[in-house]
Amino acid sequence: MNQQNQSNGTPDKKLRILSGIQPSGTPTLGNYIGAMRNWKLLSNDYDCLYMIADLHSITVRQEPAKLRQQSTQLLALLLAIGLDPEQNILFFQSHVSQHTQLSWVLNCFTYMGEMSRMTQFKDKSAKHSDNINCGLFTYPVLMASDILLYQANLVPVGADQTQHLEICRDIANRFNGIYGNVFTIPEGYFPKFGAKVMSLQDPVRKMSKSDPDDCFISMLDNPDNVRRKIKRAVTDSDAAIAYDPENKPGVSNLLTIQSSLTGEAMDALVDSYAGKGYGVLKSNLTDVIIETLSPIQDKFNQYMNDKSYLETVWRSGAEHASRLAERTLSKVMKKVGFVSK
Repeated sequence: MNQQNQSNGTPDKKLRILSGIQPSGTPTLGNYIGAMRNWKLLSNDYDCLYMIADLHSITVRQEPAKLRQQSTQLLALLLAIGLDPEQNILFFQSHVSQHTQLSWVLNCFTYMGEMSRMTQFKDKSAKHSDNINCGLFTYPVLMASDILLYQANLVPVGADQTQHLEICRDIANRFNGIYGNVFTIPEGYFPKFGAKVMSLQDPVRKMSKSDPDDCFISMLDNPDNVRRKIKRAVTDSDAAIAYDPENKPGVSNLLTIQSSLTGEAMDALVDSYAGKGYGVLKSNLTDVIIETLSPIQDKFNQYMNDKSYLETVWRSGAEHASRLAERTLSKVMKKVGFVSK
């Protein structure tokens, strides 16, 4: 990427990546290993926008003060993992009004049947049966708007988001089929590095910040909490340390975390534990996690103590994001037939 074009000597344009994360709680170690630590690596090769998806978070009832705090903390955490606001656009979704404007237009090009087939709507409806709101039903359209506003070429997706990317592509193709090539059709981006981290207490399920506290490591957990949680992590009655996700999911999960954080090949890591017990594995893993998280937490605290700098970052991010978003929205409004301002 960004190499010289051989025909005219000008640099090739970088592909654009958009990624979002909800401020519904502190990200887990699984979020960090599976996605967030790769974001800094992407900055060198791609034009990156990182969005704190606060609009998406209110499909579930939020405590206002807590939502504001978690949003600010998440911005500080993105900076702490090394995302440079001079190199990336970091912004709050709610600060860019074009997201909701485009979402309404795209709602009118999306069918009820398509939304009713979304598996996450079914899952969340079951979990929040007392609050099955319209936003929960149509938020894949808002997600499509997030992506299409910035003409994103690539979107990092996990298995649980593939369906949303597919509907985004369907909506974009439908609109383009009527009005011409207005939207870039995004592709899924699947990181070269990253691993799926499982729950510490139920290692056949993905680690999630919505689970009970002992099931996950938070990126802001102090050393005592990390030590306690790893010590209580599920293993099995067979004392042998081996990588076997099907028969030894708990031990395999702990090995996956250590291998991911140290970069050590799994075979070599398993060999290093020959003749040793789970206590050694858990002790070593605890040290590795603390060594990984401590410098991030130190930087996080520095940013949280400098609220004026955080505000500068989010204002600048909103300004840059809005400028890009308006280019797309203006084109959409004209194509649809609205009178120009």
